[in-house]
Amino acid sequence: MNLDHLRYFVALSRTENYTQTAKLLHITQPSLTKAIHSLEAELNIDLFQKAGRSVTLTPAGKVFASDVESALLLLDKSVTNIKRFDQQKAPIRIAALRTLSIKWLPDIAQRFLQLSPHAAVQFQFNTDTGLSPDILNGLRNNKYDVAFCSKMDHFSDIEFFPVAEQTMVCITRTTHPLANRSSINLAETLAYPQITFSQRSGLHPIMQKLFNDCGGQPISAYAVEEDQAIAGLVASGFGIAVVPNMSILQTMPVKIIPLSFPTWQRILYMGTLKHRTPQPAVEEFITFVRDQSKTLSVNNI
Repeated sequence: MNLDHLRYFVALSRTENYTQTAKLLHITQPSLTKAIHSLEAELNIDLFQKAGRSVTLTPAGKVFASDVESALLLLDKSVTNIKRFDQQKAPIRIAALRTLSIKWLPDIAQRFLQLSPHAAVQFQFNTDTGLSPDILNGLRNNKYDVAFCSKMDHFSDIEFFPVAEQTMVCITRTTHPLANRSSINLAETLAYPQITFSQRSGLHPIMQKLFNDCGGQPISAYAVEEDQAIAGLVASGFGIAVVPNMSILQTMPVKIIPLSFPTWQRILYMGTLKHRTPQPAVEEFITFVRDQSKTLSVNNI
């Protein structure tokens, strides 16, 4: 049963005049007439009878009008209460790397809601540009309450707490000559064109150091900011890559090859401003994440 038709019916029951009611509702008179006829057809009973240029309620219409008006009042009151309840929820503004936003962050946010039923909060999830520097600048500029990203230099006003860990792996297309390897030394990848991290990525300086330690820098066929985009290019045959071992790789047509040397782990962090006093709900969430992350989640991202 159309809710608008019921509201039209109640309005007409008060005025008993189609022209006046149509003006009050800001609809055309034919639209009002069609709505009332549709309602009567659905109920299989006349709700109005003509009285000159006006209409009057039938006995059945009077009973229905009283019940519908009460029901609509109750419905409107309930909607208002729900909206008020939602407005009272404290926002927690989160920005996170996309690699964390696929599984890890939704999981921990859902656990927080389940284990803290008294916390009236409303999560606001963001990825910003997907880059750690931009996420941290957003945190610094009060755009976000909490950040989940890489730890970076030049952000001494931000406290970093480790929450997750990823090992580094080499990924190739399944038909690549290296795809039959069970492990690989990073130096062995130097002979092949690679998809590398661009300078804006938080992993760029780390990867430079790892390759320097292994004897040289890779041949960069393409430089990309995000690890998921790199994986997509590898899957399409644009080159090989060394990336964090993220869960999305399991769903892609790539071969995941563990590194035998160097063995290095990427740590991902929760960032909060040192000198900002968070709202109670935000502080409760921060404490929850700290407690949950005492044992780092490894490659479960």
